[in-house]
Amino acid sequence: MPTTAWWRSAVIYQVYVRSFADANGDGVGDLAGVRNRLPYLAELGVDALWFNPWYASPMADAGYDVADYRAIDPSFGTLADAEALIREAHDLGLRILVDIVPNHVSDRHAWFQEALSAGPGSAARELFWFRPGRGSNGQLPPNDWQSVFGGPAWTRVADGDWYLHLFAPEQPDLNWNNAKVREEHESVLRFWFDRGADGVRIDSATMPVKDPTLPDFDPAAPPVPHPYIDQDDVHAIYRAWRAVADSYPEPRALVGEVWLDDPVRLAAYLRSDEMHTAFNFDYLNCPWDAERLRAVIDSTLAAHAPVGAPATWVLSNHDVTRHVTRYGRADSGMGRNPGQDGAPWDLTLGTRRARAALLLNLALPGSCYLYQGEELGLWEVEDIPAALRQDPIHARSGGADQGRDGCRVPLPWSGTEPPFGFSPASATADPWLPQPTDWSTCTVQAEAADPGSMLSLYRTALRQRRAEPALRGEEFAWLSAPGDRLLAFTRGAGWTCMVNLSPAPVPLPDGSRVVLASGPLGEDERELPTDTAVWLRQA
Repeated sequence: MPTTAWWRSAVIYQVYVRSFADANGDGVGDLAGVRNRLPYLAELGVDALWFNPWYASPMADAGYDVADYRAIDPSFGTLADAEALIREAHDLGLRILVDIVPNHVSDRHAWFQEALSAGPGSAARELFWFRPGRGSNGQLPPNDWQSVFGGPAWTRVADGDWYLHLFAPEQPDLNWNNAKVREEHESVLRFWFDRGADGVRIDSATMPVKDPTLPDFDPAAPPVPHPYIDQDDVHAIYRAWRAVADSYPEPRALVGEVWLDDPVRLAAYLRSDEMHTAFNFDYLNCPWDAERLRAVIDSTLAAHAPVGAPATWVLSNHDVTRHVTRYGRADSGMGRNPGQDGAPWDLTLGTRRARAALLLNLALPGSCYLYQGEELGLWEVEDIPAALRQDPIHARSGGADQGRDGCRVPLPWSGTEPPFGFSPASATADPWLPQPTDWSTCTVQAEAADPGSMLSLYRTALRQRRAEPALRGEEFAWLSAPGDRLLAFTRGAGWTCMVNLSPAPVPLPDGSRVVLASGPLGEDERELPTDTAVWLRQA
């Protein structure tokens, strides 16, 4: 593969291994299943694959509680399987990104087990945030911080100390003031880069560094700076990581999960000596509204321009409600809104908008992320029985929040009933989450045979994006006026994208030739219906 800055315009497909393909029939996806399906991903037309954590883990949080970065979880396979997958993907022209979780490890990690046995004041405990409690007998947590997953962010151990976990209790936070923590993570990067990984996606990238005074924090009146999000010292971590990435003959890519409202603060992570790209959550959370989409596109491009970093565009991932469902609701924003769990939505409307959103995404300058199953038009599965839900958010909220399992249901590949080819016919267990029976119409097998399917649209759009020189550059200019409910822009060389978010059809420009449309056009193929997108070239 050529040694270029491939991440600047790549289309990257997210593989959630547990739900992608099950080769051994135990109901859980595995690396062998992914290897079997690599030709499918190459045919789809993506440039790279991002894998959620595949490391050894007790799976308290779907692998984001890492026990050993140098071993593959047995439910997924072996290190040899991962090495073979990377080689085979490269042979097909697919690059590989692995996930790194710097904020925390598993409570089963050797470091944390040693810290528990070593006791208060030990060097082993300095790798984490162990502190005595407050109150006359230390019976109160060291401060009032709350877990992202709900409930207190502190757990007390048998000897009386408390430890910090901004996520689940099984995920103790690391102390990045400790040189050993920094050295270990740089060693982990080299371990995977040496095995051919082309880059890393950095989970919760703003959170590893904490205010060492551990002050109380009222989210309703946040102080400046925040005590554990976007601390200035976090940038030193990623400058060191960038040095590691740049030390390879083909530099590796660093991609950050950076949740920040301030575009200037976000851009700081994308300076030339830090990350290459960061996820665009403002765009993911934007409703299907022309004015707001235009604003977030403008703000994204403006924030990235001063640091010369490419923008990213993403609609779904393993943490948010699938966008077919979101776009089918009256309030189509918010990647994951627990208040909308089970709220009515329109599949036809959501699908039509999702098709248009694909062409919009692929036409914007920068890179694009796809979440497995979106190419099939899969929707959020909201009726999973409580007893089968596995996301810790569901348990820690007492069931008030359904959690993220609904977007993690195993993929349908073939056949007319579950497991839809996710597992082989000889399977000894059902898929780890139940699949809806009405997914029979959106298996890969069914959609591959239908030229009007979502899968066919993705394949065609990705093929044409790769072939279009205008889409590989960074030129971008609006053709529509602010306030219009039509998004229209050019990428140069007479190439145009139009998306109609108004309630009425709009005429296509005179002299234009349709390259690709997200749905049927009206009036002799010269009108763009509502919630439809089109790629055009001037004749």
